[in-house]
Amino acid sequence: MSVAGAIARLEQLAESAPVAKLSAAFAAAGQELALVGGPVRDAFLDRAVSDLDFATSADPDQILAIVKPISDVQWDVGRDFGTIAARIDGKTVEITTYRADSYDGATRKPSVAFGDTLEGDLVRRDFTVNAMALRLPERVLVDPWGGLEHLLERRLTTPGPPEVSFGDDPLRMLRAARFTSQLEFTVDPATVQAMHDLAPRLEIVSVERIADELRKLLLTKDPVPGIRLLVDTGIAQLVLPEVPALRLEIDEHAHHKDVYEHSLTVLQQAIELERSPEPDLVLRIAALLHDIGKPATRKIEAGGVVTFHHHDVVGSKLAAKRLRALKFDNDTIAAVSKLIELHLRFFGYTDGAWTDSAVRRYVRDAGPLLERLHVLTRADVTTRNRKKADRLSFAYDDLEERIAAIAEAEGIAAVRPDLDGEQIMAILELAPGREVGEAYRFLLDLRLDEGPLGAEEAEARLRAWWATRV
Repeated sequence: MSVAGAIARLEQLAESAPVAKLSAAFAAAGQELALVGGPVRDAFLDRAVSDLDFATSADPDQILAIVKPISDVQWDVGRDFGTIAARIDGKTVEITTYRADSYDGATRKPSVAFGDTLEGDLVRRDFTVNAMALRLPERVLVDPWGGLEHLLERRLTTPGPPEVSFGDDPLRMLRAARFTSQLEFTVDPATVQAMHDLAPRLEIVSVERIADELRKLLLTKDPVPGIRLLVDTGIAQLVLPEVPALRLEIDEHAHHKDVYEHSLTVLQQAIELERSPEPDLVLRIAALLHDIGKPATRKIEAGGVVTFHHHDVVGSKLAAKRLRALKFDNDTIAAVSKLIELHLRFFGYTDGAWTDSAVRRYVRDAGPLLERLHVLTRADVTTRNRKKADRLSFAYDDLEERIAAIAEAEGIAAVRPDLDGEQIMAILELAPGREVGEAYRFLLDLRLDEGPLGAEEAEARLRAWWATRV
């Protein structure tokens, strides 16, 4: 990290059209203005600046009056919290009156109070690296809590005592985990201890906000350091208890690989193998949770062999239950649970040659999740036995090649019977109902077992099947 480079980036940012217009307008109105938080931090980290957040001595009405002449649209939905947003030269900015909030300890919602100094505003921010500001138009760095020093040390801590900061807003403990992964920082030991001590305070935070932080953590370049922090501080036990539960006891008579470490490795490998241009939240959740059925299904068989029979099915149900509790959307829940349910299916491929019918059924069951299932299955190989790893990799290469070949020949990307529901009803003279569904499934099984039959042959087989039923 180059301080000189950061200063140059801040100078460039201050000279950009929206920032220059804002600083000139507030100076002309006799009000203080400062660029705060993330933009200042990211300039020192040489990260792209996406959001422009400002703090000011002006109250919301005064902010609105100042920005109206220089912006083409304004939003005052955050007025009660002192925030006015505006679009200036195509860039959205947020300007907030200095805050001096207080918390009652019963909820994470503060009693909003406006302050009168920039330094007083900065002390209420979550971490010292986010408590720096650039005064405008003077371009003076304000850093009362040593944020720059902590940036250089890549250390995360709070402006004041962490017990006070996390007590005021417990969600900051989850942010600490996210920033650990996002910024590749290490959390100060005293701050880690405060996270451990105050973890139960998260009960006053809404499920939606907790889930949002978990999403942001999982979408970072490497979520594993943040997940480890949540597990080590006991926070994961409260918000995602299935993950720390993976740390199964390993005794001298029943050795098995560390499921917790395996799951973190699978997550990292899935991220490396991602086939989507953007981080794939569904894939990452499935990778992290794919083995959460193991604690409930663990058995020690004769000879000390550890088994986890049906942990795929159990894990699928547990994942759906947890994601519903976190209020994830139904599509995400369905996709994650299906991937976990299917994640072991491939391993039967190495036990013996699959028929074309088995390959078709694999594709049919995966449906639109097939590409993700490819990635998850490959990522699930964490053995240190190179021969075994190579054997599994070559086997999956072979399966993907067979899927591609059959898809090219038969078009199995969307496996459907040779006759649709309307045709079935016409041929069998049926009204919509259960029997139509049974006939459809009969034809689908034929399609999976034998490939395309053509409409004429499918009709003949359908009539023969129907004759055995009446």
